Order: sequence, then C-alpha cells, then structure tokens
Amino acid sequence: MVLLVLFGGKNCGVCQTIKPQIDEKFSDKFPNLERVYIDCEQLQEICAQRGVFSLPVVQVFFMGQKFIEEMRGFSLMG
Repeated sequence: MVLLVLFGGKNCGVCQTIKPQIDEKFSDKFPNLERVYIDCEQLQEICAQRGVFSLPVVQVFFMGQKFIEEMRGFSLMG
C-alpha cells in the first residue's frame, strides 16, 4: 500500500493551490495511491505529533514506512 498525506490549512494559499494539483496528477498516474488531506489548522495535535510545524508538507508512505517527505518549497512531478 502507498499513502500520500498532504498536511495543509485553509489559510495556506500554497496548500490550497497544490491540493487539487496533487489530486489531478496523482489520481491519473497512480490510481491505487491513497491520498489523505490533514488540515493542521483544525487538527493541530495530529500535525504536531507528526512533526509538522510549517506548511505545506507532503509525506509518502510505502508499506507503512515513510518514503518521501517534502516541505514548504517543492515541485510536483510533471
């Protein structure tokens, strides 16, 4: 199982911009990829437990292990 987690917030402009881009790009290329969005403005405790203190953060897990973590400035694959 592969899981992509986007940590964002409703007041994070970058987060709101990349969320639909992630959904669009990755749903076509990786239809079995599970995607989860966590709003850190609403779920501060969960974000703190995961070590997320700035936004946006994308974490990808492969077979339960963190495989990739990108934060703040990153590009989505084309």
